[in-house]
Amino acid sequence: MIKRIIIAAFILTTMGVQAQSSYWQQHVDYKMDVQMNVNTFQYTGTQELVYTNNSPEVLNRVYYHLYYNAFQPGSEMDIRLQNIADPDGRMTQNLGTKENPNRVSRISQLSPNEIGYMHAVSLTQDGKKVQFDEAGTVLEVDLVTPINPGESTKLNMEFKGQVPVHIRRAGRNNKEGVALSMAQWYPKMAEYDFEGWHTSPYIAREFHGVWGDFDVKITLDKNYTIGGSGYLQNPNEIGHGYEDEGVKVKKQRGKTLTWHFKAPNVHDFTWAADAEYVHDKLVTPSGVTLHFFYKNKKDDTTFMANWKKLQPDTAKLLDFFNKNVGEYPYKQYSVIQGGDGGMEYAMCTLITGERRYGSLFGVTAHEMAHSWFQHVLATNESKHEWMDEGFTSFISELAEDKITGANKQNPFEGTYRGYFSLAASGKEMPQTTHADRFVDNFAYGRSAYSKGAVFLAQLGYVIGQDNLMKTLKKYYADFKFKHPTPNDIKRTAEKISGIHLDWYLTDWTQTTNTIDYGIKSLEDKNGKTAVTLERIGLMPMPIDIIVIYKDGTRESFYAPLRMMRGEKENPYPAISRTVLDDWPWAYPTYTFEINKPKSSIATIVIDPSELMADVDKRNNFIQQQ
Repeated sequence: MIKRIIIAAFILTTMGVQAQSSYWQQHVDYKMDVQMNVNTFQYTGTQELVYTNNSPEVLNRVYYHLYYNAFQPGSEMDIRLQNIADPDGRMTQNLGTKENPNRVSRISQLSPNEIGYMHAVSLTQDGKKVQFDEAGTVLEVDLVTPINPGESTKLNMEFKGQVPVHIRRAGRNNKEGVALSMAQWYPKMAEYDFEGWHTSPYIAREFHGVWGDFDVKITLDKNYTIGGSGYLQNPNEIGHGYEDEGVKVKKQRGKTLTWHFKAPNVHDFTWAADAEYVHDKLVTPSGVTLHFFYKNKKDDTTFMANWKKLQPDTAKLLDFFNKNVGEYPYKQYSVIQGGDGGMEYAMCTLITGERRYGSLFGVTAHEMAHSWFQHVLATNESKHEWMDEGFTSFISELAEDKITGANKQNPFEGTYRGYFSLAASGKEMPQTTHADRFVDNFAYGRSAYSKGAVFLAQLGYVIGQDNLMKTLKKYYADFKFKHPTPNDIKRTAEKISGIHLDWYLTDWTQTTNTIDYGIKSLEDKNGKTAVTLERIGLMPMPIDIIVIYKDGTRESFYAPLRMMRGEKENPYPAISRTVLDDWPWAYPTYTFEINKPKSSIATIVIDPSELMADVDKRNNFIQQQ
């Protein structure tokens, strides 16, 4: 009997291990047919969604996101906007004066014909009616028939929507006059993965979705040009700059056109439309066609010139990201004037376009880089926003530095300043905090963008720059289309470098511990110099030290962190390096010897690269006369 119990326990344990280590993800195929009224900004549509359950669990319910319901007075987005200490300026208006401001939520002021909404009118599963309830921005659906592992089901929905006045990301008539910025505009199946359902309400932040194939037809006024996700299937019927070279597009009867797009293996579908769009195309050497959509502002020669200049520079960005991260897997990318700043979507971005050129190029670089980190890797931005925003900031800052020829010694100077301001603010929260739960927008922004980018830049300090870039390429190759988690980037870096990094991921992302090292003393010792370093902050790091002697010679020293169980290559190959004994983290001080007297030393400095995010650099160097 005991033997049977032991064998049974072994089988269950083994099954559990296999289940946890096996990889799976759900799949969705959308077919949508939408009719848009450009006068009322209301639309109706049908959606046929084939949902494939690749999980090991039986599903009795499914959930859809209804994002446009956030743009209504009293929504969670509205209430959060009214209660956060530093509301997004785009989402508020000042009903007071400049001297005595009274900033109120723009959502709270919307009238019924200005709000956004998204409603399911009917829903069936394999032809049978299902029960559903609308709970704010989430539709809760009780299935008629459970979906067993490996099975698919067909969900058919009729839906209706109203495009809100442009307040955040999506909407009508943005501040630059773009008619329709159609992001998150359709009932979108929520993600279900090894952590369960991801059904966060739409309050402020970004998105998480299921990969699938989209087949979308959009009917609207024939004077409007559409740009967005996917490949246009009927270019020679539509025209508007999509037609093949040499084709004369026949004039269509009636007041509308039906645009037919297909977007394979994406987790989102976005479009924008305007009657005054210029549409330019540029085919890159890699075979990707770049599309550019911007308002025809003939009287603004600077605006028009900036958008023309942007086009070859965008091709350079594509080439940089392909070489330094991995190949872009689609055959088109569209840069579209729209939205309220810059926001990434599948195979496209919406950006405001009335900018000086440096800003226009910068926002394009950032949003385009998201195509690799958000629309191919696609971490859960509600839980790990720093992996998307931070990694995107890191690679786009490198790209900008290279393409503009700035060649800064540290292209991430501004990013580090952003992190230091967060660390000094008293508002920092661990990066494991849910994106909607940060104390204010400042804390979220600095944590996601600045501290997230420093994670990578500083990782290069820990494992070496060559290993960092190898890590990025390996991470992309191994985890594209897989929704990676923080442990995945850590394990990739460990495998590339041979260095243990659990301490790095833990302290940087799960705590608010800071890095602070200093040079405590220099003492003469029998013709040598005893250098004592001190660890003041709680977060451990390996330490690079450069010594400049009065005769002009230089020498470097490297104190690996014991828990790394390894060491990086010499980052200063032109300077002789001495690898010192490991520094165990628990010891607050560490002493090593230089084989020259103290009087021979002109300068000694910790981390001249300034890639280690030491929060107080005043004690990182000593200069002697």
